[in-house]
Amino acid sequence: MAGNREHFGSRVGFILAAAGAAVGLGNIWGFPTQAASNGGGAFLLVYLFMILVVAFPMLIVEMAIGRHGQANPIDSMRSLSANPVAKKAGAMVGWIGLAVPCLVLAFYSIVAGWLISFMLAAVTDLVGLQSASEWLKGFSVSRNLFGAGIFYLLTILIVQSGVKQGIEKWSTRLMPALFALFGLMFLYIMTQDGAMEGLKHYLIPDFSKIFDRQLLLAAMGQGFFSLTIGGCSMLIYGSYLSKKENLPKMALSVTLVDTAVAFVAGLVVLPAMFVAMTKGVAIYADDGSLLSSDTLVFTVLPMLFDSLGFVGQLLALVFFVLMTIAALTSSISMLECPVSLVSERFNTDRKPTSWVLGGLIALFSMVIIFNFGSLFGLVATIATQYFQPVAALLFTLFGGWVWSRNSKLKELSAGSPDIEQSLFWKIWPLYVKVVCPILVATVLYVSLG
Repeated sequence: MAGNREHFGSRVGFILAAAGAAVGLGNIWGFPTQAASNGGGAFLLVYLFMILVVAFPMLIVEMAIGRHGQANPIDSMRSLSANPVAKKAGAMVGWIGLAVPCLVLAFYSIVAGWLISFMLAAVTDLVGLQSASEWLKGFSVSRNLFGAGIFYLLTILIVQSGVKQGIEKWSTRLMPALFALFGLMFLYIMTQDGAMEGLKHYLIPDFSKIFDRQLLLAAMGQGFFSLTIGGCSMLIYGSYLSKKENLPKMALSVTLVDTAVAFVAGLVVLPAMFVAMTKGVAIYADDGSLLSSDTLVFTVLPMLFDSLGFVGQLLALVFFVLMTIAALTSSISMLECPVSLVSERFNTDRKPTSWVLGGLIALFSMVIIFNFGSLFGLVATIATQYFQPVAALLFTLFGGWVWSRNSKLKELSAGSPDIEQSLFWKIWPLYVKVVCPILVATVLYVSLG
């Protein structure tokens, strides 16, 4: 299997694709919201620390498991041990991990559909089609089906083309576009009244808040979910990574790009919030807490754009294109997980496999849309608060305790022959065994409330 396995064509292609898998609504939507709710600069400082001590070491584990197994999540987990019992347990862990991207994609595509609808509404606003804009911005079953359908179509079209011609090709285009559009938005927002105050709030930490319990837990959780730890995407992308590459360095590059996107998102969104406040838009509730994140993205910021006239309409288009790109770079990695399993296990052609599996998950999304009030929050909670932290904990335990130290060393030495003498190797194996499980268990405990 490994001999015929497709690999990423370049180092940059892998980094942008893997970073794209991590970059999603959590970076552009969730991170600025958490920063605004938890002290701005203080949250940013703690978040960066949590990325380093929580997410990065575990990212190496998932990528290493994938590259070692050179297969889908189930078979990669089975490859960690020759013991029959451990193999069966590993397969079970792989199935739990595989459930994460499938469940997440089912509700994630609905939210992404809203973003596509608002993006199209920005176009209809520009050309004066008011009735179309109202329908695209309104909450209805037909609008939700329309937006999610377009999003699934885009996701499937990319995944069906394979690793090099699909995932890598589009990631190397979408990720630079993401940074370019962010840069344009930042430059314009900073010309507005109130933007500098928002920038100061974001970049200058209030050190008295750094050890606030709520801030610490929020930063840990955001850092954990930012790199989709336990989401299988990094494991499957690792399986497409050449053995010649230095795995810790590649993981560090992915971490830096993903963190950079979150940081730049904060540079845009927080100043935009303060600009909105100077224009009379309500950002915070009466008790001083931030209004909910869905209100921020789908109500508050559009109100800001509306107040800026024609330029605001252009900004709205750019912003929702940004959000759609971020969602799409994540969704292609989610769909790739089950597609890789079925195409490898049953030797099926990638194109029909992508359409069938994408269609099945889309049908589940339709069920959620028709029963939105009872199912949307339930599926989101099960996926992100139960399955993902549990999968991450199990991946870490298997990577630390079941996978032998010598086998891990052999895998990492493939792209870095001198790693055994490095400080990294003296710390990382024990850190993965002891510290990472404790940190993930903490995230799981907090996630479960």
